[in-house]
Amino acid sequence: MRHPAAPILNALTFMPERQVSRTPAVLGLSYTDLTLRTDDGESLHGWWMPAARSRGHILFAHGNGGTIGDRVPIFAMLNEIGFDVLAFDYRGYGRSTGRPTEHGTYLDVRAARRSLLGQRGVDPERVLYLGKSLGGGVMLELCTEHPPAGLILMSTFTGIRDAARSIYPYLPSPFVPDAYPSLRRIRTLRAPVLIMHGDRDELLPLRHAERLYAAAPEPKRLEVFPGAGHNDLIATDGGRWMGLVRGFAGDVLGT
Repeated sequence: MRHPAAPILNALTFMPERQVSRTPAVLGLSYTDLTLRTDDGESLHGWWMPAARSRGHILFAHGNGGTIGDRVPIFAMLNEIGFDVLAFDYRGYGRSTGRPTEHGTYLDVRAARRSLLGQRGVDPERVLYLGKSLGGGVMLELCTEHPPAGLILMSTFTGIRDAARSIYPYLPSPFVPDAYPSLRRIRTLRAPVLIMHGDRDELLPLRHAERLYAAAPEPKRLEVFPGAGHNDLIATDGGRWMGLVRGFAGDVLGT
């Protein structure tokens, strides 16, 4: 049953933009524009960005604002350390049709996964999921049905209800559906997980990451970035971030 406060949730959770500010070409990346079809008939926009020498494949889900165009530097860093990347915009974001909803994002990421597995040279046993903020919640739901070789969570919440307490402390809990229940889902995770979070995250305090880490089964790893907020974790120490991703992938993929 749809929660009566779902329209409020959607307005507070999703902050889509329509303008894709740049493409991977601005940083010299090779890429292909993709059109992804969801099970309920939406048309999503995505990019396939193969690395020059691939060591694995990453399915990337971004946060609740902007578009994939705002994440091009992240894709360049992942390509640099040897990962093919498939990134997509949720319904209602960028060039994707529809309006964002929690259930819709779950259908969106499934469409993206199907597209990733259909790309030339992709080995299903070498796929990692990377979710930032909202994207972490989306990826944890995908993991319940399609576990990856490894999961990377960046600045992710334990659930929307807990996130609302952090961001909107005066909003009564009954007005917040139990959406994206990541803390519950991570307990049954069947993949290694790397959790990265800034200790000065102004939107989602570090306790979100700590609780996710405590609930996750082994193997797991928590890496805290001193001085990093919600949106500058990579900017705070990009070299360390790349090293952590590369090391985690080496552990789970054997490369």
